[in-house]
Amino acid sequence: MSVLPGPDGQPRCPWGTAPDMVQYHDTEWGRPVHGDVGLFERITLEAFQSGLSWAIILRKRPAFREAFAGFDPEVVAGFGEPDVERLLADAGIVRNRAKIEAAIGNARAVLELHGELDEIIWTSGPGPRPRPRTVAEVPAVTPESTALARRLRARGFRFVGPTTAYALMQAVGVVDDHLADCATAPA
Repeated sequence: MSVLPGPDGQPRCPWGTAPDMVQYHDTEWGRPVHGDVGLFERITLEAFQSGLSWAIILRKRPAFREAFAGFDPEVVAGFGEPDVERLLADAGIVRNRAKIEAAIGNARAVLELHGELDEIIWTSGPGPRPRPRTVAEVPAVTPESTALARRLRARGFRFVGPTTAYALMQAVGVVDDHLADCATAPA
């Protein structure tokens, strides 16, 4: 499958044509994200997405931001059992104990890196490559995402397998998997 026309007639990656996905596709996905807060948010959301649709996570994103203190790793790292219980009772987010506890643990892992998260993620990419022409050319896992997942897990991160690591690399712009004919891809 190649590009499809979006609501405005512009050709987009097929998944980015749905009304609840257009803005994310056009303004965020594949665009560079740097810094602990932005990267921690994406790691957390990608982990919560595991087994669910991305549209669900996007609809719940404002509630996630509120529940997880704007994804400030210093605040989230201080969460304890009362916070876990509060989050488990929050219908605005995905209520999964393992994922909630992983998010808190991942915040602590971010702090242990002392600002190195950016370098770890951004040095994991495959380097420049042509954009895929079809969805079939977009991998779910690559050797680079497998290596990134291994590096993150070695630093204490959880819920970051190779598939989640690749989705993270796509989301933050380490790889550009907008299809070649996508009109809204980053320049």
